[in-house]
Amino acid sequence: MNAQVWDFPGGIHPPTNKRQSTGSPIAAAPLPKRLILPLAQHAGSPAIACVEVGEHVLKGQMIATPGSAISTALHAPTSGTVVAIGEQPFPHASGLPAPAIVIDSDGREEWAPLQPCEDFRNENAPALLERIRQAGIAGLGGAGFPTAAKLAARAQDDIHTLIVNGVECEPYISADDMLMRERAAELVQGIEILVHILQPEQVLICVEDDKPEAIAALQAAIGERPFQLRAVPTKYPSGGERQLIQILTGREVPSGGLPADIGTLCVNVGTAVAVADAVLRGRPLISRITTLTGAALARPMNVEALIGTPVGELLDFAGLDRGKLDRLIFGGSLMGIALPSLDVPLIKTGNCLLAPTRDELPAPPPAMPCIRCGDCALVCPASLLPQQLHFFALGNDHEQLHAHNLFDCIECGACAYVCPSSIPLVQYYRAAKADIRELQLKQQKAEHSRLRFEQRQDRLRREEERKAAERLARQEKAARARETQDTAVEPAQSIIERVKAEKAVGNAPDDLKRLKIEASMAQVALKKAEKQLATHDTPELQAQVADLRAAAEAAKAALAAAEATSAPAPAPAAVPVANDAALKKAKIDGAMARAQLKKSEKAFGENPTEEQQATLQQLRAEVDRLDRLQAELQAPPPAAPAPSDGEKALKAAKIALAGKRAELKKAQQAGADEATLAHLRQELADAEQTLHAAEDTSGKPAPDLVRIEKRPVDAATRAAKTELAYARADLKKLEREGAPQEQLDSARARLEAAERALANPPAE
Repeated sequence: MNAQVWDFPGGIHPPTNKRQSTGSPIAAAPLPKRLILPLAQHAGSPAIACVEVGEHVLKGQMIATPGSAISTALHAPTSGTVVAIGEQPFPHASGLPAPAIVIDSDGREEWAPLQPCEDFRNENAPALLERIRQAGIAGLGGAGFPTAAKLAARAQDDIHTLIVNGVECEPYISADDMLMRERAAELVQGIEILVHILQPEQVLICVEDDKPEAIAALQAAIGERPFQLRAVPTKYPSGGERQLIQILTGREVPSGGLPADIGTLCVNVGTAVAVADAVLRGRPLISRITTLTGAALARPMNVEALIGTPVGELLDFAGLDRGKLDRLIFGGSLMGIALPSLDVPLIKTGNCLLAPTRDELPAPPPAMPCIRCGDCALVCPASLLPQQLHFFALGNDHEQLHAHNLFDCIECGACAYVCPSSIPLVQYYRAAKADIRELQLKQQKAEHSRLRFEQRQDRLRREEERKAAERLARQEKAARARETQDTAVEPAQSIIERVKAEKAVGNAPDDLKRLKIEASMAQVALKKAEKQLATHDTPELQAQVADLRAAAEAAKAALAAAEATSAPAPAPAAVPVANDAALKKAKIDGAMARAQLKKSEKAFGENPTEEQQATLQQLRAEVDRLDRLQAELQAPPPAAPAPSDGEKALKAAKIALAGKRAELKKAQQAGADEATLAHLRQELADAEQTLHAAEDTSGKPAPDLVRIEKRPVDAATRAAKTELAYARADLKKLEREGAPQEQLDSARARLEAAERALANPPAE
């Protein structure tokens, strides 16, 4: 009791006015018919309702879970029925409602099952902290910070001093004083639990020296325990956390810091008793001791009231004379707030209800201009400059308010108490703090929105890059496919076909064998090119097919001449073979024409232009012509009349002439001598004479050669139409895929160029 104590700067000594409410023991408030339980009775996030309207609840049952790590649970103070969940009156200076759970009492006070922990020493710290958190305990000294979050100090915080705060310095409030007098043993139990959790080096229990009854009760309850009871000088606001730490240790909590930063932790005596109830008896925080005082009450007292009880019912229990009541203050006369209604409920931080008359606490006179007396700076316990803070608050100069440590102000009201100009300084500070917090919240939201926008833009950019890469890959793949299609016959396949042709020839003579192989390879190449042309109709493939068809016909003619030389007898199947080849060619041409028509119809769309309609009509006419030709070739051939003797002689002369030509050509290639060549030339001349004589005697008329040039569409026009169809199809594809604007512009320019080329063909 005689240990050294220090002092803090400033402070005042207002009248205490505590004896009015300490003359009788703590009374039990009557059970109200309806309880209003706000979800935000503590610092941090509001609790989250876990019951529904119409649900029956038991006393001590959890009705709202903690909303975050900095939050507390909420429990039913009595058994009854949940009748509403929504906006209800709330004890705040603004008078605005707040979300709450409303319970109608059934009067039975039926408890929910409790889970006490009689031997807390066998529990580890995290388990005890969870019990405290689930019990819904918040600081009962007025700040309302969740106790479990406060006790869960970081590992690097070396908490060497636990301070139990019984310094109830504000005028009129005596709830903690009466608690220490009547429940000192329960307070010591709570301190032992806190020591088990925190393992501090020392425990300091602090009481003002004007409370001898509380000091005596605590000394008896502490006994031989290593707890130090300290009596501190009576001075306002010595009960402030930072001021009390400075009184006991001589050290200041750094600006913007926490007591844990200097190894201390401060807990209110009411909070310590609630911890004992939660751990040893399993009871959640559903009631608290509240001072009812003021000259408008007939019986000032301290009551243990259920959380959620309407304050009007508590004041009526203390004998409220509503005619004398000037205003209702929630808290003490210096730090309390005026309530707009008696319908608001008692909450966990409600340590006092002050009902003064006009004579007891007269309204302050109108504020006068500041006279720069400096009294406010002399009494400030945080060594601030209240006068400067007032000027900066009036000018909304947030930068200067930060520079002058506005948030170190504990809003004790000492500066306003001594101000000769009656300036409500604390109100200005509270408003400035609220403005700064609101601005910071908006800045945080704006920064969060900016980050989300930038992340979205990055995500869209990456997605666009991915799509562009995929489109480029598809285009490269299509280009490689077109290059592959331009090759009529693959080397490996041509080798396979050549080997097959050689095997089919067998043991034929060398020249005939070679000619058959060449004809077979030419036919295979032609078939492959025609197949590719039917799939991809391009001017390049059309020219290639024409060249291959000419080469195949030449190879077939050479083979026929060689076979005629080796086998003079006429082949009866010559006409059917020719008809089969013409029929096959007609089928291929028809397939190609139909493919071109289908492709053009798809490229031109549903509303083709007049020029496109003309092109489609030409393509349809070509398809009809090829269909008729195919039908004619598929008809059975008419029976050929028996050849006459003259015709037989003419045919034999033609075969003989072809054989003589082949013999002469072979001899020339073999390098025969001139005599042999002269003999062969003479035989060739004789064969020609024989052929002329056979033509004269055969009776067949001479052939009437008529040259017909069929040009339905010239090559330039066909190429221009094809380019126009491809340009239009590529543009539609890019539009469907959502291609970049640069590619769309390039495709539109290509389409316009193709339309101009078709409309203005080059002069021949």
